[in-house]
Amino acid sequence: MRIAVDATSLIGHRTGIGGVTRTYLHRLARPNFEVSAFAVSRRGAGPMLDELPEGVEAHRRPMVARPLRALWRRGPWPPIEWWTGDIDLVWGPNYVVPPTKNAARVVMVHDLTAVHFPEMCTRDVQQMPSLLRREILDGAWINTPSQAVADDVVETLQVDPHRVRAIHLGGPERLSSATRSERAARGRLFAGVDEYLLSLGTIEPRKDIPSLVRAFDVIAPRRPNLHLVVAGPDGWGVDAVSDVIGASPYRSRIRRTGWLTDADRDDLLAGTQAFVYPSLLEGFGIPPLEAMAAGVPVIATRTGSLPEVLGAAAEWAEPGDVDTLVIAIETVLDDQAIARSLVKAGDERLTHFSWDRSTDELVALFELACAARA
Repeated sequence: MRIAVDATSLIGHRTGIGGVTRTYLHRLARPNFEVSAFAVSRRGAGPMLDELPEGVEAHRRPMVARPLRALWRRGPWPPIEWWTGDIDLVWGPNYVVPPTKNAARVVMVHDLTAVHFPEMCTRDVQQMPSLLRREILDGAWINTPSQAVADDVVETLQVDPHRVRAIHLGGPERLSSATRSERAARGRLFAGVDEYLLSLGTIEPRKDIPSLVRAFDVIAPRRPNLHLVVAGPDGWGVDAVSDVIGASPYRSRIRRTGWLTDADRDDLLAGTQAFVYPSLLEGFGIPPLEAMAAGVPVIATRTGSLPEVLGAAAEWAEPGDVDTLVIAIETVLDDQAIARSLVKAGDERLTHFSWDRSTDELVALFELACAARA
């Protein structure tokens, strides 16, 4: 099978979707598969060559994003084969899959934030629903990272459920106790403090960091040694986060790290008292699983796919509700028995997520899409 993958998300600092794309690319390089990658970028695939595994061909011809996507919203032209040559299937792991002459098409939909909360999205992202509807109209198959998103796609976009597959992502491997301890020590050194709460992810409105800062403002007076570390690169809507931190009476105890290397991220996760994920909507949620692998308790909001993915391995708050977030954080900090039980539940929860199984299910969908196209 000849597969072309849109790997645009590998350009620049890696985001969550970029990490997912890279992981799948490495695992799709298997016998009987010819995997290639392209980037919808003026620079073509050149900037991402270092991220591609051995055996994955890079299509280097430039593709100018804005005019191409405008054309693709209107109809099935120009086909991706202009850039890739003959292929059997094209997969878009980031909401967009180009039209084709003959090849089957599969697109990954991570969530429907752009449909439900367009005000939280950039102008480019606000265009995604029209692209998705065109892709669906032209016969694309859909994979999602959770059943919650699959159900939302079927209901909201009126898609034939037969053409939608929920395929859980994989998860990180559980770290040994010794490795956890070593990383925790480095994490505290990086943070510059011994006690801190941690949030992690691209800064954007959907992550609702302002609610976390307001919750910290309530908790901080009672815990003079506790700090808050907000980790992750700037996305959009960053001014709202800067404003709420600047207005906090405890701003000297709040630190933003910006983009992190994988090593620094893993160390910060291991050293935190609790990982807090106050998102307003999530399609899967890899950072909480990374926190579980690091052996720390997880606090999350009961929204989107998070209950499906995290199960009983999180202390829950309601999305956008500072009061319940305060209660959840203080419950974990005050009761070590609860914190330990969450860590134990997290260890068990990680066993439910396998990249090998996830890739096998994705390949099965590719085969189904190709068979239906024949």
